[in-house]
Amino acid sequence: MITFGVFLIAMVMVGIVTHEETTTFDDFTVGSRKLTAPAAALSAGAADMSGWLFLGLPGAVYMAGIGATWIAVGLIVGTYLNWRLVAPRLRVYTERVGAVTLPSYLEERFEDRSRVIRLLSATVTVVFFTVYVASGLLACGLLADEIFGAGFELGLTVFAVVIVIYTILGGFRALSVSHSIQGTLMVLTAVALPAITLWQLGGFGALHSQLDAVTPALLDPGAEASFADKKWTSGEQLGAVGMISLLAWGLGYFGQPHILTRFMSIRSTRDIPLARRLGVGWVVIVLAGASLIGLTGIAVLDKPLKNPEMAVIALSAQLSSPWLAGVLLVAVLAAIKSTVDSQLLVSATSLTEDLYRAFLNRRASDTSLLLIGRLSVLAVALVAYVIALSGGAVLDIVAYAWAGFGAAFGPVILLSLFWPRMTAAGAKAGMLTGALTVLLWKHIDPLLGPLESGLYEMVPGVLAATAAAVVFGRFVGRPPTLDWSDVAEDDTPQAAAVHSQVPSPPQNQTPWPPYPSSPWTGQGDGPTPTGRPSGW
Repeated sequence: MITFGVFLIAMVMVGIVTHEETTTFDDFTVGSRKLTAPAAALSAGAADMSGWLFLGLPGAVYMAGIGATWIAVGLIVGTYLNWRLVAPRLRVYTERVGAVTLPSYLEERFEDRSRVIRLLSATVTVVFFTVYVASGLLACGLLADEIFGAGFELGLTVFAVVIVIYTILGGFRALSVSHSIQGTLMVLTAVALPAITLWQLGGFGALHSQLDAVTPALLDPGAEASFADKKWTSGEQLGAVGMISLLAWGLGYFGQPHILTRFMSIRSTRDIPLARRLGVGWVVIVLAGASLIGLTGIAVLDKPLKNPEMAVIALSAQLSSPWLAGVLLVAVLAAIKSTVDSQLLVSATSLTEDLYRAFLNRRASDTSLLLIGRLSVLAVALVAYVIALSGGAVLDIVAYAWAGFGAAFGPVILLSLFWPRMTAAGAKAGMLTGALTVLLWKHIDPLLGPLESGLYEMVPGVLAATAAAVVFGRFVGRPPTLDWSDVAEDDTPQAAAVHSQVPSPPQNQTPWPPYPSSPWTGQGDGPTPTGRPSGW
């Protein structure tokens, strides 16, 4: 209790300290685009790995064995591709158009003066993130009840209040500082807890023998064991559908606003290679550690768990002193909080920038935007709190929200960065088709009769969104008037030529200073433009 109390107080102090530095809406939303490579890597990873990292994933592995780790494989591949393909271009594009949200970027990228793209993408962001935040708060309540016996509702309330306080006070700056601390705690627990359990067991050989004695299916990467009535049985083979569904989690990365915001906030594209290496390495360590926790829990715990998602908590309590257990379990809270606060901030930013400012008060002052942003954090948190009170499985809720973002935004984001002539109609069709497919797939799949697949919603959602975006993007509407060609990532004449073609900020934002003074002051990613592109 002391360890948790100190941690929560420290997070509030981070909010208080960074509050003095959060004086503008740009500070509140993207930290004025000043994230260093290590901070960006830790912040992206911590924002990504929510409560499911130490609750849902170990629980899935605890029930099904090695076969469930295909989720981790898909996530590692998705993390690498996201840093490699999306981060550099998104960083350059969003700064050039002055965008602090994905909806505002997409509106400018596709020159959509109807505002439909912004309204649609902002709605998807707020709806799915509210559900996602609810999963994090639910995990907080479960954690408090399991560890302290404090009651689900009390734990949920305490953690929600702390998260809201430092997010409102410090905004993005508070999150980036807290994520560096939380990301370090998470990787330490992912290494220390499996190491302790393996040492007590006698190494990997002893772990293999004990798992094989329970059921060989736990060690079969092509199968999933069955866990029921606190017993493991051989279960079934994964098959192509099961393996694709698990790997498909990696497809979601390209459309996650709380992760993509970190790419938008890094100080320069020159920092991205180092951030990519650090970020992917961090993800590999924490996912491998969380998977090992699930496996070692089968062999070490005195009796099978009633709730497999509590494997980390049970192992920490059984294998270590209360002080060490407190430190290890704080990392579980850190994983939950680092995602919840990111999602709260992105939702609040979208409500403020993409709904309030874009549709209600286009001339809103920076002070009023900052106030509305903070009030939006509170509003989203209250709705998510009510949803969380209804309970549910953490992994199930996360899977649903993750698929929603991945299908609605992923294909459109990738196509917007690599297909210069894609039209606004393609973006609208892709987002709408992806979101609706995820929402309705559980009702559609049973109607397919012999073609019923049981696939994870992400797969049909991404496929349908891609098809719709490509067809409508090719044949409906006019391509953008500006040439969104490849964006070079280094200081070359080609980079300058490309940068000079990227448009000015949206009309409802601060206009460029008169030429020849440069609008890019210290945050550039390559040479600054030497002039306006022809046609302006």
